[in-house]
Amino acid sequence: MNATALAERFGTPLYVYELGEIRDAHKRLVLSLPAGSSLVYSLKANPHPALVRTLAALGCGAEVSSVSELRAALAAGVENRDIIYTGPAKTDIELQYAVAEEIMVSVESARDMKRLSDVAAGASTTADCILRVNPDRDARSTGLTMTGGATQFGIDERWLLGHASALRASRVRIRGLHFYIGSNIVGVDELLRSFVIALETLPGLVSALAIELDVLDLGGGFPHPYASRGVARDLASLSAPLAIELDAALERIPCERRPRIVFESGRYLAGACGTLICRVQDVKSSRGSRFVLLDAGINHLGGMHGLRRLRPLSVDLLPARRPQVNPSAQGTSGRAALVGPLCTPLDSWARDVELPDLIPGDLVMVPNVGAYGLTASLVAFLSRRLPAEVVLDDNEVVDATRLALQRRSVDAEAPRT
Repeated sequence: MNATALAERFGTPLYVYELGEIRDAHKRLVLSLPAGSSLVYSLKANPHPALVRTLAALGCGAEVSSVSELRAALAAGVENRDIIYTGPAKTDIELQYAVAEEIMVSVESARDMKRLSDVAAGASTTADCILRVNPDRDARSTGLTMTGGATQFGIDERWLLGHASALRASRVRIRGLHFYIGSNIVGVDELLRSFVIALETLPGLVSALAIELDVLDLGGGFPHPYASRGVARDLASLSAPLAIELDAALERIPCERRPRIVFESGRYLAGACGTLICRVQDVKSSRGSRFVLLDAGINHLGGMHGLRRLRPLSVDLLPARRPQVNPSAQGTSGRAALVGPLCTPLDSWARDVELPDLIPGDLVMVPNVGAYGLTASLVAFLSRRLPAEVVLDDNEVVDATRLALQRRSVDAEAPRT
């Protein structure tokens, strides 16, 4: 990637996505899972059409949590049967879209089930669902725990075992179970432990629900560096022990045929493909502290900071030309605050980090931001123009677009989403 040429052509800030990285990540992850498993891409990580199309062409399904994500998945060529609609507070409009497109819905409560049944009845059809389960067993070793305690996600295992009949609805077929123990789980042993937590619940749940297990979605949590140097962890050693645990669990339940085994991934598949290129606007001192000011801020990267998803960034200086007015200028390296252009003290990526020799005009890049980058940021804050997003395939530009926020009359929306 010639970052300098791309910055001159498209300006900064600039997101660059490399499709080769997506393909490599998909190949690695497939080889790390039990043979025959299905893999779905979580569009919340990055719904860019080029990324979704690339993964769809590789046979990847989609996990979506909005009508817009559903449309993006279908437009990218993902088959309806390979899409799972998730989310703890789905609206009637969302359920109507899912039912109309024959998308499998992850049901997260008894009311969720009733509403799905009512929507299916209104459409004179039957809907398919999987039940999202919140296991009793705690999983505090995960990077971002989503189950095992009080949570908005899923149906408590204990409640489900005692109230299975409350989830039977004439217009909904329960096809299987859905788990997502945690996100960004670091380490093969920890990943295996999270999947085992889910597998241990199967006999009791399948028996209580009296269902044929057609689909078992074990979720994901596959880790990847975010906005810092690093490469994806080698997960190849996960495949064999996970296959053993999976086979043992399936032997404990009545199965006429092996269910479809599904895993989900967002950050592992997309993380490495993205780089944010930005430019140093100023370097200044204030009462003994140094500040490096960039033309990118929390409106472009790091909107998830408040959700503990952002660590201090490791900024790499690109081999770019210094400003022509003073190409031989020397900056000062050392510790500094890394801040953006917004008119708020909250616009900070890091407060006290070691930075390289930088002067105004230099280009810097933030690696590993293909997942939870632009669309996970505060894109509307201060109403600044959003960065362009450029897609490379074998170092050739194959797509270049820019998201734009528009205000329009609510009356123009048909239907509401």
